[in-house]
Amino acid sequence: MSLRKRLRELIARPGLLLMPGAYDALSARLIAAEGFEAIVAGGYAAVGSLLAEPDTGQSNMRDYADHYGRLCAAVEIPVYVDADTGFGGVNNVRQMVRAFENAGVAGLFIGDQVFPNRCGYLPGKQVVPVEEMLGKIKAALDARRDPDLFIAARTDVMGIDGINAAIERCQLFMEIGADMAKPQGVDRIADISRVLSVVPGPHFATLSQAAGKASVTLDELEKAGVAAVSFPSAALFAAAGAVKRVMAALRRDRSIAAVADELIGLDDYYALVGLKPQLAREESYARAAEQLVAKRAAAQ
Repeated sequence: MSLRKRLRELIARPGLLLMPGAYDALSARLIAAEGFEAIVAGGYAAVGSLLAEPDTGQSNMRDYADHYGRLCAAVEIPVYVDADTGFGGVNNVRQMVRAFENAGVAGLFIGDQVFPNRCGYLPGKQVVPVEEMLGKIKAALDARRDPDLFIAARTDVMGIDGINAAIERCQLFMEIGADMAKPQGVDRIADISRVLSVVPGPHFATLSQAAGKASVTLDELEKAGVAAVSFPSAALFAAAGAVKRVMAALRRDRSIAAVADELIGLDDYYALVGLKPQLAREESYARAAEQLVAKRAAAQ
Protein backbone atom coordinates (compact mmCIF):
# COMPACT_ATOMS: atom_id res chain seq x y z
CA MET A 1 0.00 0.00 0.00
CA SER A 2 1.32 3.46 -0.89
CA LEU A 3 1.77 6.02 1.86
CA ARG A 4 -0.94 8.16 0.24
CA LYS A 5 -3.43 5.32 0.38
CA ARG A 6 -2.29 4.69 3.93
CA LEU A 7 -3.02 8.28 4.96
CA ARG A 8 -6.52 8.04 3.53
CA GLU A 9 -7.03 4.77 5.38
CA LEU A 10 -5.86 6.29 8.67
CA ILE A 11 -8.19 9.26 8.25
CA ALA A 12 -11.19 7.08 7.41
CA ARG A 13 -10.82 4.54 10.20
CA PRO A 14 -12.67 4.97 13.52
CA GLY A 15 -10.86 6.81 16.27
CA LEU A 16 -8.58 9.80 16.49
CA LEU A 17 -5.36 9.90 14.46
CA LEU A 18 -2.56 11.74 16.28
CA MET A 19 -0.14 13.60 13.98
CA PRO A 20 2.82 15.27 15.70
CA GLY A 21 4.61 17.97 13.75
CA ALA A 22 8.14 17.48 12.45
CA TYR A 23 10.45 20.45 11.88
CA ASP A 24 13.23 18.50 10.11
CA ALA A 25 14.22 14.98 9.07
CA LEU A 26 15.62 14.02 12.47
CA SER A 27 12.48 15.08 14.34
CA ALA A 28 10.42 13.14 11.79
CA ARG A 29 12.51 10.05 12.48
CA LEU A 30 12.05 10.51 16.24
CA ILE A 31 8.27 10.80 15.83
CA ALA A 32 8.11 7.66 13.70
CA ALA A 33 10.35 5.78 16.15
CA GLU A 34 7.82 6.45 18.91
CA GLY A 35 5.18 4.59 16.92
CA PHE A 36 3.09 7.42 15.51
CA GLU A 37 1.40 6.53 12.24
CA ALA A 38 1.53 9.88 10.43
CA ILE A 39 3.35 13.20 10.61
CA VAL A 40 2.37 16.77 9.87
CA ALA A 41 4.93 19.31 8.66
CA GLY A 42 3.79 22.93 8.81
CA GLY A 43 5.11 26.30 7.80
CA TYR A 44 5.41 27.53 11.40
CA ALA A 45 7.94 24.81 12.27
CA ALA A 46 9.65 25.00 8.87
CA VAL A 47 10.29 28.74 9.03
CA GLY A 48 11.33 28.51 12.68
CA SER A 49 13.85 25.74 12.05
CA LEU A 50 15.14 26.91 8.65
CA LEU A 51 15.25 30.67 9.23
CA ALA A 52 14.85 31.18 13.00
CA GLU A 53 12.02 33.59 12.23
CA PRO A 54 8.26 33.75 12.90
CA ASP A 55 5.94 32.35 10.26
CA THR A 56 4.98 35.40 8.24
CA GLY A 57 5.39 34.04 4.72
CA GLN A 58 9.15 34.35 4.17
CA SER A 59 9.82 30.98 2.53
CA ASN A 60 9.08 29.87 -1.02
CA MET A 61 7.75 26.78 -2.76
CA ARG A 62 11.13 25.32 -3.72
CA ASP A 63 12.45 25.71 -0.16
CA TYR A 64 9.40 23.87 1.14
CA ALA A 65 9.66 21.13 -1.49
CA ASP A 66 13.29 20.47 -0.53
CA HIS A 67 12.45 20.60 3.16
CA TYR A 68 9.50 18.22 2.83
CA GLY A 69 11.52 15.90 0.60
CA ARG A 70 14.08 15.41 3.36
CA LEU A 71 11.34 14.70 5.89
CA CYS A 72 9.62 12.18 3.62
CA ALA A 73 12.89 10.41 2.85
CA ALA A 74 13.60 9.94 6.56
CA VAL A 75 10.45 7.97 7.41
CA GLU A 76 8.15 5.25 6.13
CA ILE A 77 4.91 6.82 7.34
CA PRO A 78 2.66 9.41 5.64
CA VAL A 79 3.66 13.08 5.81
CA TYR A 80 0.88 15.70 5.55
CA VAL A 81 2.19 19.18 4.78
CA ASP A 82 1.41 22.88 4.67
CA ALA A 83 1.26 24.41 1.18
CA ASP A 84 0.67 27.96 2.44
CA THR A 85 -1.38 29.89 -0.15
CA GLY A 86 -0.20 27.73 -3.02
CA PHE A 87 2.64 30.25 -3.54
CA GLY A 88 0.83 32.34 -6.13
CA GLY A 89 -1.90 31.93 -8.72
CA VAL A 90 -3.31 28.79 -10.28
CA ASN A 91 -0.17 28.08 -12.31
CA ASN A 92 1.96 28.37 -9.18
CA VAL A 93 -0.42 26.00 -7.42
CA ARG A 94 0.01 23.51 -10.26
CA GLN A 95 3.79 23.64 -9.94
CA MET A 96 3.54 23.29 -6.16
CA VAL A 97 1.42 20.14 -6.35
CA ARG A 98 3.82 18.51 -8.80
CA ALA A 99 6.87 19.49 -6.70
CA PHE A 100 5.31 18.28 -3.45
CA GLU A 101 4.25 15.02 -5.09
CA ASN A 102 7.83 14.49 -6.24
CA ALA A 103 8.99 15.22 -2.68
CA GLY A 104 6.87 12.29 -1.49
CA VAL A 105 4.18 14.00 0.57
CA ALA A 106 1.03 12.00 1.24
CA GLY A 107 -1.23 15.02 1.60
CA LEU A 108 -1.22 18.80 1.63
CA PHE A 109 -3.44 21.74 2.54
CA ILE A 110 -3.79 25.10 0.85
CA GLY A 111 -4.96 28.21 2.71
CA ASP A 112 -7.03 31.16 1.54
CA GLN A 113 -4.94 33.97 3.02
CA VAL A 114 -3.47 36.69 0.82
CA PHE A 115 0.22 36.40 0.03
CA PRO A 116 2.41 36.61 2.03
CA ASN A 117 0.43 34.57 4.50
CA ARG A 118 1.16 34.25 8.19
CA CYS A 119 0.57 31.72 10.94
CA GLY A 120 -3.17 31.34 11.49
CA TYR A 121 -2.74 32.26 15.15
CA LEU A 122 -1.04 35.59 14.43
CA PRO A 123 -3.00 38.85 14.01
CA GLY A 124 -3.25 40.77 10.76
CA LYS A 125 -4.59 38.02 8.49
CA GLN A 126 -6.48 38.76 5.28
CA VAL A 127 -8.16 36.30 2.93
CA VAL A 128 -8.59 36.29 -0.84
CA PRO A 129 -12.03 36.36 -2.49
CA VAL A 130 -13.61 32.91 -2.33
CA GLU A 131 -13.69 32.67 -6.13
CA GLU A 132 -9.90 32.97 -6.22
CA MET A 133 -9.52 30.24 -3.63
CA LEU A 134 -11.88 27.93 -5.49
CA GLY A 135 -9.77 28.37 -8.60
CA LYS A 136 -6.65 27.35 -6.65
CA ILE A 137 -8.34 24.26 -5.25
CA LYS A 138 -9.47 23.16 -8.72
CA ALA A 139 -5.97 23.78 -10.09
CA ALA A 140 -4.49 21.63 -7.32
CA LEU A 141 -6.94 18.80 -7.95
CA ASP A 142 -6.27 18.88 -11.69
CA ALA A 143 -2.49 18.98 -11.19
CA ARG A 144 -2.11 15.89 -9.03
CA ARG A 145 -0.81 12.85 -10.89
CA ASP A 146 -1.63 10.47 -8.06
CA PRO A 147 -5.35 10.51 -7.28
CA ASP A 148 -4.56 9.29 -3.76
CA LEU A 149 -2.74 12.52 -2.90
CA PHE A 150 -4.92 14.03 -0.15
CA ILE A 151 -5.69 17.67 -0.91
CA ALA A 152 -7.32 19.80 1.78
CA ALA A 153 -8.36 23.45 1.75
CA ARG A 154 -8.13 25.70 4.80
CA THR A 155 -9.84 29.00 5.46
CA ASP A 156 -8.73 31.67 7.92
CA VAL A 157 -11.88 33.72 7.47
CA MET A 158 -13.29 32.87 10.91
CA GLY A 159 -10.90 35.29 12.61
CA ILE A 160 -12.13 38.02 10.26
CA ASP A 161 -15.82 37.42 9.59
CA GLY A 162 -16.80 34.68 12.05
CA ILE A 163 -17.81 31.04 11.99
CA ASN A 164 -20.71 31.39 9.55
CA ALA A 165 -18.37 32.74 6.89
CA ALA A 166 -15.92 29.92 7.62
CA ILE A 167 -18.63 27.28 7.24
CA GLU A 168 -19.84 28.78 3.96
CA ARG A 169 -16.33 28.71 2.52
CA CYS A 170 -15.73 25.15 3.70
CA GLN A 171 -18.95 23.99 2.05
CA LEU A 172 -17.84 25.57 -1.23
CA PHE A 173 -14.39 23.98 -0.91
CA MET A 174 -16.00 20.56 -0.61
CA GLU A 175 -18.40 21.22 -3.48
CA ILE A 176 -15.52 21.89 -5.84
CA GLY A 177 -13.88 18.60 -4.85
CA ALA A 178 -11.43 19.12 -1.97
CA ASP A 179 -10.82 16.01 0.11
CA MET A 180 -11.26 18.04 3.28
CA ALA A 181 -12.13 21.59 4.29
CA LYS A 182 -10.67 23.01 7.51
CA PRO A 183 -11.93 26.17 9.21
CA GLN A 184 -8.85 27.46 11.00
CA GLY A 185 -9.56 28.78 14.49
CA VAL A 186 -12.59 26.57 15.11
CA ASP A 187 -11.22 25.12 18.34
CA ARG A 188 -14.15 24.87 20.78
CA ILE A 189 -16.04 21.60 20.91
CA ALA A 190 -19.40 23.25 20.29
CA ASP A 191 -18.08 24.95 17.16
CA ILE A 192 -16.32 21.80 15.96
CA SER A 193 -19.55 19.82 16.39
CA ARG A 194 -21.43 22.42 14.41
CA VAL A 195 -18.90 22.28 11.57
CA LEU A 196 -19.05 18.49 11.53
CA SER A 197 -22.82 18.62 11.18
CA VAL A 198 -22.88 20.91 8.14
CA VAL A 199 -19.54 20.42 6.33
CA PRO A 200 -19.05 17.01 4.68
CA GLY A 201 -15.79 15.12 4.85
CA PRO A 202 -13.35 14.52 7.71
CA HIS A 203 -12.34 17.17 10.22
CA PHE A 204 -8.82 17.81 11.53
CA ALA A 205 -8.26 19.62 14.82
CA THR A 206 -5.08 21.53 15.62
CA LEU A 207 -3.41 21.77 19.03
CA SER A 208 -0.59 24.23 18.49
CA GLN A 209 1.75 25.94 20.93
CA ALA A 210 1.11 29.06 18.85
CA ALA A 211 -2.51 29.03 20.06
CA GLY A 212 -1.60 28.98 23.74
CA LYS A 213 -3.10 26.55 26.25
CA ALA A 214 -5.35 23.90 24.68
CA SER A 215 -9.04 24.37 25.44
CA VAL A 216 -10.10 20.82 24.56
CA THR A 217 -8.92 17.30 25.33
CA LEU A 218 -8.24 14.46 22.93
CA ASP A 219 -11.11 12.50 24.42
CA GLU A 220 -13.48 15.38 23.69
CA LEU A 221 -12.25 15.63 20.11
CA GLU A 222 -12.59 11.91 19.54
CA LYS A 223 -16.09 11.84 21.03
CA ALA A 224 -17.13 14.72 18.74
CA GLY A 225 -16.11 12.70 15.70
CA VAL A 226 -12.87 14.46 14.74
CA ALA A 227 -10.77 12.29 12.42
CA ALA A 228 -7.31 13.57 13.32
CA VAL A 229 -5.51 16.09 15.47
CA SER A 230 -2.16 17.67 14.67
CA PHE A 231 0.45 18.98 17.07
CA PRO A 232 2.38 21.07 14.54
CA SER A 233 4.84 22.80 16.84
CA ALA A 234 5.25 20.46 19.85
CA ALA A 235 8.55 18.97 18.65
CA LEU A 236 9.91 22.39 17.69
CA PHE A 237 9.17 23.84 21.11
CA ALA A 238 10.51 20.71 22.83
CA ALA A 239 13.79 20.93 20.92
CA ALA A 240 14.17 24.67 21.49
CA GLY A 241 13.52 24.21 25.20
CA ALA A 242 16.03 21.37 25.55
CA VAL A 243 18.78 23.20 23.64
CA LYS A 244 18.19 26.34 25.70
CA ARG A 245 18.48 24.43 29.00
CA VAL A 246 21.62 22.55 27.98
CA MET A 247 23.37 25.64 26.61
CA ALA A 248 22.43 27.65 29.70
CA ALA A 249 23.91 24.93 31.91
CA LEU A 250 27.11 24.81 29.85
CA ARG A 251 27.49 28.59 30.05
CA ARG A 252 26.72 28.67 33.77
CA ASP A 253 28.54 25.54 35.00
CA ARG A 254 31.18 25.00 32.31
CA SER A 255 29.77 21.48 32.20
CA ILE A 256 26.67 19.68 30.94
CA ALA A 257 26.82 17.00 33.63
CA ALA A 258 23.81 18.46 35.44
CA VAL A 259 21.66 18.25 32.32
CA ALA A 260 23.00 15.01 30.85
CA ASP A 261 19.54 13.47 30.95
CA GLU A 262 18.45 16.06 28.36
CA LEU A 263 20.72 14.39 25.80
CA ILE A 264 19.87 11.25 23.86
CA GLY A 265 22.30 8.38 24.52
CA LEU A 266 24.99 7.70 21.94
CA ASP A 267 23.74 4.18 21.15
CA ASP A 268 20.18 5.43 20.86
CA TYR A 269 21.29 8.22 18.53
CA TYR A 270 23.21 5.84 16.26
CA ALA A 271 20.22 3.49 16.20
CA LEU A 272 17.97 6.42 15.28
CA VAL A 273 20.14 7.58 12.36
CA GLY A 274 20.86 4.04 11.18
CA LEU A 275 24.63 3.80 11.65
CA LYS A 276 24.81 -0.02 11.79
CA PRO A 277 22.83 -0.62 8.58
CA GLN A 278 24.92 2.02 6.82
CA LEU A 279 28.20 0.42 7.89
CA ALA A 280 26.89 -3.01 6.95
CA ARG A 281 25.95 -1.71 3.52
CA GLU A 282 29.44 -0.29 3.02
CA GLU A 283 30.98 -3.61 4.04
CA SER A 284 28.73 -5.62 1.75
CA TYR A 285 29.61 -3.52 -1.31
CA ALA A 286 33.32 -3.64 -0.47
CA ARG A 287 33.16 -7.41 -0.01
CA ALA A 288 31.30 -7.90 -3.29
CA ALA A 289 33.89 -5.80 -5.11
CA GLU A 290 36.77 -7.73 -3.55
CA GLN A 291 35.16 -11.03 -4.52
CA LEU A 292 34.73 -9.89 -8.11
CA VAL A 293 38.36 -8.78 -8.36
CA ALA A 294 39.56 -12.04 -6.77
CA LYS A 295 37.42 -14.10 -9.14
CA ARG A 296 38.80 -12.28 -12.18
CA ALA A 297 42.37 -12.69 -10.92
CA ALA A 298 41.86 -16.43 -10.37
CA ALA A 299 40.52 -16.85 -13.90
CA GLN A 300 43.60 -15.28 -15.47
